[in-house]
Amino acid sequence: MTRLVIFAKAPQPGAVKTRLTPALGADGAAALARAMLDHTLQQALAAGLDAVELCMSPAPGDPAWHGAAPPAGVTCTAQGEGDLGERMDRAMRRALAFPSGPVLLIGTDCPALDSAQLREAARQLAQHDAVLQPVADGGYVLIGLQAPCPEIFTDMAWSTPAVTANTLQRLAALGLRVWQGPVLHDIDEAADLAHLPAGFMRPKHQAKSASSPITTSVSSS
Repeated sequence: MTRLVIFAKAPQPGAVKTRLTPALGADGAAALARAMLDHTLQQALAAGLDAVELCMSPAPGDPAWHGAAPPAGVTCTAQGEGDLGERMDRAMRRALAFPSGPVLLIGTDCPALDSAQLREAARQLAQHDAVLQPVADGGYVLIGLQAPCPEIFTDMAWSTPAVTANTLQRLAALGLRVWQGPVLHDIDEAADLAHLPAGFMRPKHQAKSASSPITTSVSSS
């Protein structure tokens, strides 16, 4: 019994994937963010876990999400205020309070994280206290816990190459059993675009209208 929480920002031009703006333009960067969100939701539902939650910034119902309703079967919640660590810790605590058991928390920036890897992370979490899916820039795209662990979210230097290493050090200091998945690539900067799956975006990264609904614009892989 595993609950999956997806952290996501509204895919609005100028507010998301801003480090990709020089390469794609504001609309193109937002279109890519929308495509990655769509892909993540597809893979989350395909993984067949017990519950899928979209933890949103800004909160559900904000105009920024207009036309971007998630598919059926996905619960919507708000990230709330605070830095990334505070918001992740709060979401973990809330999700772990459900009777469904352990929780996986993921982002939407890693198209390589597919349903099979989500199922494997859930399987490993049943045998470990924590699981972690690192990415090549030193962060991670997935973390899973059996119980709340505020120590790994507090006073962390987010968006630095030391995030995974520091997280593993803190987990080890707590005596927790940890499984790590293979290193993947997330999509944050222009050089990362080389790691997009073939056919992921429309030609020339064509942007969608900001008011259009989330629709499938990714490959079926």
